[in-house]
Amino acid sequence: MRYEREREVAIAAVTQAAALCQAVRAERVTVEAVEKGDKSPVTIADLGSQALVCRALTAAFPRDPIVAEEDAAALRQPEGAQRLAEVTAYVRRFCAGATPAAVCDWIDAGRGGVAERFWTLDPIDGTKGFLRDDQYAVALALIEGGAVQVAVLGCPALPVALEQTQGARGVLFVATRGEGAAMAPLGNARWTPIHVSQEGEAAQWRFVESVEAGHGDHERQAAVARAVGISRPSLRMDSQAKYGAVARGDAALYLRLPSPAQPDYREKIWDHAAGSLIVEEAGGRVTDMAGRPLDLASAERMEHNRGVIVSNGALHEAVLRALG
Repeated sequence: MRYEREREVAIAAVTQAAALCQAVRAERVTVEAVEKGDKSPVTIADLGSQALVCRALTAAFPRDPIVAEEDAAALRQPEGAQRLAEVTAYVRRFCAGATPAAVCDWIDAGRGGVAERFWTLDPIDGTKGFLRDDQYAVALALIEGGAVQVAVLGCPALPVALEQTQGARGVLFVATRGEGAAMAPLGNARWTPIHVSQEGEAAQWRFVESVEAGHGDHERQAAVARAVGISRPSLRMDSQAKYGAVARGDAALYLRLPSPAQPDYREKIWDHAAGSLIVEEAGGRVTDMAGRPLDLASAERMEHNRGVIVSNGALHEAVLRALG
């Protein structure tokens, strides 16, 4: 198996980070968030998750840069001492003896840059979903030679079977380029190969989109879905859990068209890298709204792409025509 060691380390790191996130959400009646400069929220779970994943990656692959969403700048300030103590306490559950200084260093290991080979991490993709007790994901991808090679996506709140809303929750998705995609209950390595929905299931097709209105154009997305024959209401989810929904056939299409309020917005690589490979290895297709592949290897933002279209493949050309 190619990238066997990378896949093994990534699975263990994401599983551990997901467990930390679950612990924070279970034990704190309200999870406080601090607003960052870009107005997005960050919690102690985001920071603890990033610390654990970066610690694992730097130990196993010390030469690999990591491009991650968070940093420890605020924690290093005197006014961040209490928050740092809280993050450290959660990290110690998985790494006995972790010190506040080490936790900050692990978090800041994610301040690397893109390279020929690097990792990209979103320690909690969908922090607003995390805060409202809804969907979120720990998303990790290895990019080498300009393409995602390994992807692990931990979705702690996603039902193992979407239709069983009261059933078991917590799913781990994994993919290695050229070797297919699989899922397992979080914390249980019973891997099941996954595949996108098939054309014979078209009557049951539906599409998935973001909960947040600012993360897309809901009106246009609904119009495109109708244009390609999808009549069922959309599924709305936070985070790259939407990629998992397409990869395992819960939805045939995920649309993320630019919001009218931010028509020139460019997506960040850590919001799409892991999910894109999982869908592609499950038999689907991922492009921007002009049909171009996502550029996940040139910069932190996908400057050459606008919007994201994720499909089961069968729908893709029809979607592009509807957008054209």
